[in-house]
Amino acid sequence: MLRIIRYTALALSLLLLAAGGVLWWQRGSIDPQSVLGGMSVPPGVSVGGPFELVDQNGKPVSERDFRGRFMLLFFGFTHCPDVCPTELQVLADVLEQLGPRAARVAPIFVTVDPERDTPAVLAEYVKLFDPRLIGLTGTEAQIAAMAKAYRVYYAKVTPPGASTYLMNHSSFVYLMGPDGAFRGLFRYGTPAEEIARAITAGLPNA
Repeated sequence: MLRIIRYTALALSLLLLAAGGVLWWQRGSIDPQSVLGGMSVPPGVSVGGPFELVDQNGKPVSERDFRGRFMLLFFGFTHCPDVCPTELQVLADVLEQLGPRAARVAPIFVTVDPERDTPAVLAEYVKLFDPRLIGLTGTEAQIAAMAKAYRVYYAKVTPPGASTYLMNHSSFVYLMGPDGAFRGLFRYGTPAEEIARAITAGLPNA
């Protein structure tokens, strides 16, 4: 019965995400249909930019702290039942695929649910996948600003009969270069091997 409820909630969330994604695109976010195939973004659309957040240790961080390394980012929330754990495991697998080269990558999980995802909550969560994962949170305004810069869709939704809310959100993995420039976008379900190859191809003397 619990599994049926979870799948029903997930199906509802995906339906709402599809509807909400169209509206979000009209406000400047990435249209999921524009990237699911070739994983490209529309010409002239910028992805990424400055941000000011807090990591799982309570330390203020910005994009400047990751200069010189690739940033591999995923936006989600710790109460996510399926998609987020799956993708965070992919990030962990990418690090394993890279071996010693993983030191050149900052694997980052940015919450879209700062109301519940405090630094302490993130600290417990990200270590379940890999101790090298970096969890970032902040104020509602800070999260909204970063989501806008990365063109991430997210919205709070409470399924009928549920006692708590879920977060609808886009589920792409972002690859930013050591210079902070956008390098690539990977849809949900992309194998870790493919992401690792993309990173390796951008490393000098790879």
